[in-house]
Amino acid sequence: MNRRIRISVYGAVQGVGFRPFVCRLARELGLAGHVSNNSSGALVEVEGPAQAVEQFAIRLERDRPGPCLILAKETTCLEPAGYQSFEIVLSDAGASKTAVVLPDLATCPECLAEIRDPAARRFGYPFTNCTNCGPRYTIVRGIPYDRPNTSMAAFAMCPECRTEYRTVTDRRFHAQPIACPRCGPKLDADVDRIAGWLERGEIVALKGIGGFQLLCDARNNNSVRLLRTRKHREEKPFAVMFPSVDAVELECVVNGAEEALLRSSAAPIVLVRARAGPSHLAPEVSMSSPYVGAMLPYSPLHSLILTRCGFPVVATSGNLTDEPIATDNEEARTRLGRLADRFAMHNRPIVRPCDDSVARVQNGREIVMRRARGYAPLPVRVGHPLRKVLALGAHLKNTVAIAVGRQVFLSQHIGDLETVAAFQAFLRAIEDLRALYEFEPELVACDLHPDYVSSRHAGTLDLPVVRVQHHMAHVAACAAENDISGPYLGVAWDGTGYGVDGVIWGSEFFAVDAQDFRRVAHLRPFQLPGGESAIRDCRKTALSLLRQAGLDTGLSGVAARDASVLTRMMERALNSPWTTSMGRLLDAAASLSRIASHNGFEGQAPMKFEAAIARTGSESYPALIAGEELDWRPAIEALVEDVQRNVQAGDIARRFHNTLVEWIVTAAKQTGLERVVLSGGCFQNSFLAERTVERLSAAGHRPYTHQRVPPNDGGIALGQAVIAGA
Repeated sequence: MNRRIRISVYGAVQGVGFRPFVCRLARELGLAGHVSNNSSGALVEVEGPAQAVEQFAIRLERDRPGPCLILAKETTCLEPAGYQSFEIVLSDAGASKTAVVLPDLATCPECLAEIRDPAARRFGYPFTNCTNCGPRYTIVRGIPYDRPNTSMAAFAMCPECRTEYRTVTDRRFHAQPIACPRCGPKLDADVDRIAGWLERGEIVALKGIGGFQLLCDARNNNSVRLLRTRKHREEKPFAVMFPSVDAVELECVVNGAEEALLRSSAAPIVLVRARAGPSHLAPEVSMSSPYVGAMLPYSPLHSLILTRCGFPVVATSGNLTDEPIATDNEEARTRLGRLADRFAMHNRPIVRPCDDSVARVQNGREIVMRRARGYAPLPVRVGHPLRKVLALGAHLKNTVAIAVGRQVFLSQHIGDLETVAAFQAFLRAIEDLRALYEFEPELVACDLHPDYVSSRHAGTLDLPVVRVQHHMAHVAACAAENDISGPYLGVAWDGTGYGVDGVIWGSEFFAVDAQDFRRVAHLRPFQLPGGESAIRDCRKTALSLLRQAGLDTGLSGVAARDASVLTRMMERALNSPWTTSMGRLLDAAASLSRIASHNGFEGQAPMKFEAAIARTGSESYPALIAGEELDWRPAIEALVEDVQRNVQAGDIARRFHNTLVEWIVTAAKQTGLERVVLSGGCFQNSFLAERTVERLSAAGHRPYTHQRVPPNDGGIALGQAVIAGA
């Protein structure tokens, strides 16, 4: 079967024979497609047999012309376009000449070798970098990306660095952050001292690339528990930085795609499955999660510390929960003073905060779940020119975006807009994008929800406002990323989104043609007794489902007196909003299965429900669709019967997840639409996403999932920009 990929190449690839090289390579491998230059590098598309396409991607990097410098590249899988030959095409002369700011890149092998070589002048220097690696986005103040426009402007180059900077054949030719121990930034605590603090069980606030991190020995449960207490992070897993891939593999099962992601220039946190049996990691690192958020050292400073320690460390954002990451030295002492025992800081200013990215491998390829360091602010290329839109994103996992021609620049992950500090970070991110790209929007796009902080802010900007329904934005983001337009079936499943009818949506099926979204199916609505408290206490939602299904509400686990109060609330429609939320249905199913009864953080119960799945078997509960409603009552009744018969929880979890898959396959069949676009936070669930893709493909449909943009609310701004900009 033919496969098509698009590779966006950023770097110095023009005038060095890159396009002829690409053309020769593609034709040698029997591939069709095209290559063209653009303002930031080159755009390559190839199509043909999957094995040949894979070889092309490998050889593009390995065999490229010597003078060619690839600073970053992003690969997106697309559906075949039917190309018949491979051509070099002219660049679009009318396209806007928008400079692309590169993301921060993990330390390259050559720089790592230097800091480990006692004979090298940068031996042990924690700010070593070259044109292939180092900070970019977090140090640039303006365009063009030259040293005077970065936070390195205050550090005058010594003669040796200046010679490297000016020598065309040198690896540091025009490397703007170039530095050495003689002329560059300084650390106020040496690596041995930092390692000693960690060895003694202390919590260290370390100033990194895009902000402060809190570090502690990941083997020391007392330290990890203390960090949880101080950070007010009761249950959400911590990320772990390991000294090497070998160290990761001692604790986790890592496949080839996951190892490649760990070693990539983006160097994100990668969710990998923990090994069964005894672990050297403290129990409170990942809590009850079967996954470990693993990453490798991505800066020289991290590499030196982890090499000196020789053990894994918790590496979490330098902030209190729900606050933005600290970036300034004095700010950090004030905000992190009660969290950290020690501080390790340097004197290179951080221009903008940028947290660690989070990714996992799903369906054999990378899916980004939090898009920040290593990815932001690379643009997403869309299929048609857009108006100049400022998109303000969602309330949770917020990102903002600007649309420029056929490119949408998505900000780094900002976070949940729950605090004044988070809102200020949101405002800074908007001004940041506008200033960097000298961007003046024609209109502003926001969520339909009238009470979102981002939506209210849209009304203050003296611009035309386009309010985009949450789940339509989800679907549009995934379609844009996969370069498809209608007709297709869009499926958006998540926890919460304001519907056009005022109901809390969350299980939406849309028949999409161009920009026309027609809602064709959704869950049978149910109530959330207690409103937002039902999101935390899954038993309340379970009570609601049992009541509506005519089953024994005592099975919910809610105390009889409380159940009576909640029932009266639902009868009287008091603080019991109706919803079609798939996330809340998963909450209730997890609770009724006796797997998880509460959400200590967003999506915790569904995560536990997924983790419990027994991996063999295709049986499911009844997946009834009555008209436009996915009737969950027969499935819940069958689930309750299994619980009462003492069926294993893992079998119940698998059957319920298979039921969700069958709903999608049945809905796709009923609409008659071949292409199916899957988006929303529920599709972070790998079992659900992978089984859905497998079943849809077997049924003759073409499924599409997210790749470089999060399926959760971190991708909403892209969808808003595409819908409003069209």
